Amino acid sequence: MKLKNALENISKSHEEDKLNILYTPWGEHLNPEHVWAEYPRPQMRRNHYQTLNGYWEYLFTKIDTPIIPGAPFDPEGEILVPFSPESLLSGVNRQLKPDEYLWYQRLITLEKPDTPLSRCLLHFDAVDQEADVYINGVHAAYHMGGYLPFSVELPITFTKHSEMGTDTDITYANLTFLIQVRVRDVSDTSYHARGKQTLKRGGMFYTAQSGVWQSVWYEWVPDHYVDTMHITPNYDQRTCELRLTSTQPFTNIKLTDDKGISYPILSFRPENICAATEANSTTVPQAAPKSPYHITKLIFGLPETTDFCPWTPDTPHLYPLQIQADEDLLHSYFAMRIFTVEKDDQGIARFCLNHKPVFLHGLLDQGYWPDGLMTAPCDEAFVYDIKLAKRLGFNMLRKHIKIEPLRWYYHCDRLGMIVWQDMVNGGTHYNMPYVCYLPTLLPWAGRHLADHHYRFLGRSDKEGREEWLTECAETIRHLYNVPSLAVWVPFNEAWGQFDAAKVCELVKKEDPTRPVDATSGWFDQGCGDFRSIHNYFRRLKAEPESDRACVISEYGGYACHIPGHSSVDRIYGYQKYDNCQELQEAYDKLITRQLIPLGKAGLSGGVYTQLSDIEEEVNGVVSYDRRVVKLKI
Repeated sequence: MKLKNALENISKSHEEDKLNILYTPWGEHLNPEHVWAEYPRPQMRRNHYQTLNGYWEYLFTKIDTPIIPGAPFDPEGEILVPFSPESLLSGVNRQLKPDEYLWYQRLITLEKPDTPLSRCLLHFDAVDQEADVYINGVHAAYHMGGYLPFSVELPITFTKHSEMGTDTDITYANLTFLIQVRVRDVSDTSYHARGKQTLKRGGMFYTAQSGVWQSVWYEWVPDHYVDTMHITPNYDQRTCELRLTSTQPFTNIKLTDDKGISYPILSFRPENICAATEANSTTVPQAAPKSPYHITKLIFGLPETTDFCPWTPDTPHLYPLQIQADEDLLHSYFAMRIFTVEKDDQGIARFCLNHKPVFLHGLLDQGYWPDGLMTAPCDEAFVYDIKLAKRLGFNMLRKHIKIEPLRWYYHCDRLGMIVWQDMVNGGTHYNMPYVCYLPTLLPWAGRHLADHHYRFLGRSDKEGREEWLTECAETIRHLYNVPSLAVWVPFNEAWGQFDAAKVCELVKKEDPTRPVDATSGWFDQGCGDFRSIHNYFRRLKAEPESDRACVISEYGGYACHIPGHSSVDRIYGYQKYDNCQELQEAYDKLITRQLIPLGKAGLSGGVYTQLSDIEEEVNGVVSYDRRVVKLKI
């Protein structure tokens, strides 16, 4: 009966419901003059930057309503960036429809750097879903994809003054710009990546959001600067590989820690490649394409005076790293660790950290907030969630079909939380009886159904499949440096799944250093490093294999509604409990009598659903507003 009721709830739409107004403690006291002011990219930090978060002017228009780019429009009001217009914290609280544009505009005057720097990069960390950027009326960038960052160079005019052949000063002629951004979001009416967003929310799908939802900021860089960087720890050799890309070769590179102690460079190898062989650019270049494109690869070791400290959840040691590449100075960090799947003494494949089996006590983390939707109200809210998970005994968070701002991953790095990273799902309408009900009712069916039946999986559009593959590769490059990130998860429960075996090969080619959970839930194609099971309605069991580690990548989902702390007064979950005491007793039995004993039977870990309530889904260990923790700490 519990299974029948849950499946009925999945298919219901609750469009007529109005969400209760809920604020987190941080959102309730948010200072709009100081919103997400921290440096957004902790592993590639420069000294000269400024966030543009705060109030922007906005305007909704129909897509056939002409707006002249560059001509200031009459705004409807102000929106608090980086919160989407659908959120409470934005001050707008209005849904962007597929037949509408949302326009942003802001006149900015750049703060001059205190050292001579000649370029200024404007960064958009995430704009959902399709964005055109205009600078002083000129089209500067186009980007498709609501979860990944993009940048454009501001057209700075300057004059260099030199003495004895050395640049000593720069006079800037123009530092004021009209920035306009035009956004369109068709949400789940097309094949674009969307995660859990839907225009008809209900059950396990949530309110669609749109527009700018991560930080907008600019930074000054020298004429010759590091474009991207990849850090690969070689745990067994106790060395690191550093890969820098730039438009010109570097003549001098120095690596030090935060105390000025040098990391010994063991190998230095510059390479030249064509820009076309790199990742496809999603921005419209202001001038000629970057070609040739230069790559510098270095192998460096630890100083003799520095101890070898492996990263673990209990000892999350991070090595500070300063990179001086000619005139460009970057502040970064790295960790010495390795994630693998290896056989134990009994020949059972296990998930390993630093070549030692680690039982993953994981928690599903979808990253939603009642006042900010997919945008946390502040950096402290990230820290709260991660620390709460650790206090409850969890050592892993599965970031569920969402890409967070880089600061979330930074906190996982420094606090010691293993991350399993889902790719963001896309595709057109899902055939839920085929992709959800059938494998839930008949688990054996999910093991034998092939994923090349594109129509049943919402993947009939070739363009959509190609777009997802591009964004999958871009996601790996974007998050590659994160020390706590242990596993890639391309597909969840067959939502937009296709050709999983080939996708697994693509992921491993992009990142050969991490294991892959190719198909979390069902429609297992026999690929990847895990036998990955979702089990909400049956007794938990391990299904170990000789070559793949076994994980129960979703289980639990116990629901407990907390009056006054939920978005709706309806309960959605897989098993329902009237109060926190009943929930605690059921949770303890589930963990101690079912999950933990399976470790000896070959299970590498499990992921409990979930960290927080989300709208009517009240199966979190903490309420949606983060004010009531349902389990004992």
